[in-house]
Amino acid sequence: MDEERVRGPGGPRRWWRRGPTPWLRPWKGRGEGAEPDAGRLPWRSTALITVFVFAGSAFAAHAQDGERASPDLFARALLLVASGLLLWRLRRPVAVVFGTAAAVAVYLGAGYPYGPVFLTVAVACCSAVVAGRRRAAWTALGMLWAVHLLVAHWLYRWLPPAGDRPAPLGQEIVVAGWVVAIVAIAELARIRREQWARERAERAQAARRRAGEERLRIARELHDVLAHSLSVINVQAGMGLALLDADPEQARTALTTIRSASKEALGEVRQVLDSLRTPGDAPRAPAPGLDRLPELVEQAGRAGLTVDVAGRAPRLPPHTDLAAFRIVQEALTNVVRHSGSRHARVRLDDSGATLRIRVDDDGPATGAEAGGSGNGLAGMRERAAALGGTIEAGQRPDGGFRVLAVLPTRTGVDQ
Repeated sequence: MDEERVRGPGGPRRWWRRGPTPWLRPWKGRGEGAEPDAGRLPWRSTALITVFVFAGSAFAAHAQDGERASPDLFARALLLVASGLLLWRLRRPVAVVFGTAAAVAVYLGAGYPYGPVFLTVAVACCSAVVAGRRRAAWTALGMLWAVHLLVAHWLYRWLPPAGDRPAPLGQEIVVAGWVVAIVAIAELARIRREQWARERAERAQAARRRAGEERLRIARELHDVLAHSLSVINVQAGMGLALLDADPEQARTALTTIRSASKEALGEVRQVLDSLRTPGDAPRAPAPGLDRLPELVEQAGRAGLTVDVAGRAPRLPPHTDLAAFRIVQEALTNVVRHSGSRHARVRLDDSGATLRIRVDDDGPATGAEAGGSGNGLAGMRERAAALGGTIEAGQRPDGGFRVLAVLPTRTGVDQ
């Protein structure tokens, strides 16, 4: 289900909605103090950065020939150290950001050409910020900037290249711009990663909530189907046993009723279990509704309960129609199981905006609970509440029991 929601109607999957790709997912935690993942080292990205730094530095040395010191073996060693440290940027972000900053500071102090060596500090800084080590990242970046200012405006007199002059103001503006850019990119990466983490958590929570709601729905359906059918079967089985010798024909009728009730129950259970198939498949049979109320009355009659129905059900949306049918079914089942009365009355009142369903029996109660088990009443209340309706169930002043349901005929679930 989440896959379909991210994919969108008829289009490719939106990678920006799913979060970072695997090679950008190195951190287990999020926010300040999150620990880096101790997985494999990022060899590929580090190798690409190293090649770019060496090639770019060679080009920069050619462009700055005569202005800066020529790169030698020591310069290449510093470039290799600054790039190679990035291998551990996911495991040791603090050490790497300070290590790359120190290597670049020595590189600048030695008077080597400006170039993509600063990329190593930028990558290490971003990695540290996203890993939650913001203070260490900004400290290392500030130290590097301070070293640059010292070298460019004071220590240049004693450091190579010979005859170097103080850095112009324009160069300082460029360096300040790069520092601000690194800070902004690192913070944006951190914020976006935290957003991805929240979105994943929300999607997981929504999936768990939908799964829980679906389990409750299936539990209610199975309870309503099985409770009603098994009550009929239980009553008819007891009658068949009592009349097996005295009235074989009546016993045969009871067995026929048991067969019919069990067959219908199996069909409805299969229909409920069909909803566990692949999402998107259409149900094999329509859900029951109040149009099957005569069948329900007939089943109750076979169980020895006479049911009088008053009023006609309006045309209802599928979810409302199913809930109304199940509420009447559960109410009649409770009369069969828990009431001494063999007579029940069902009244349907349609006011246009709401449907009132009232089920009465004359009692008295024969079980420990007059209204039936807690699961049945709870299931009715859950069905009504899901549609924005209400259920009232309790003893009547004259000793009988009443179930009153008020359901809206138009709900957001059905529209």
